[in-house]
Amino acid sequence: MSEPEMTGIEHAGQAGQLTVVTTVTDGIRVLTLSGEIDHDTCDTLRHALDAAGTPRPRVIVDMRQVTFMDSSGINVFIAAHRTLDEAGGWLRLAAVDESVMRTLSIVGLDAVIDCRETLSQALTN
Repeated sequence: MSEPEMTGIEHAGQAGQLTVVTTVTDGIRVLTLSGEIDHDTCDTLRHALDAAGTPRPRVIVDMRQVTFMDSSGINVFIAAHRTLDEAGGWLRLAAVDESVMRTLSIVGLDAVIDCRETLSQALTN
């Protein structure tokens, strides 16, 4: 396991901000998000999900501390899913908050991207 790398805005406690902590577990990149995913923060998420140059990239997004997500986040996740899939890898979402999961379900994203109840489940093939 590597040292966490902070990406994006460091103070997620303030409304409208997003923090991303990146770690690696068993060759899987784990992004732990905290805050809100919206138009103002989606570039931070897009940058964190970029796996260019990584062969067969596997990425898990731990969303237990995400309090809000709008269509901007949905679009970022769809694009990342496609890119990772084309590179022979995958994207999983873990521990999605109930209100955010409702948004994912309404648009059908949970049928496209593998969503797991816990980070432990997401780390298990």
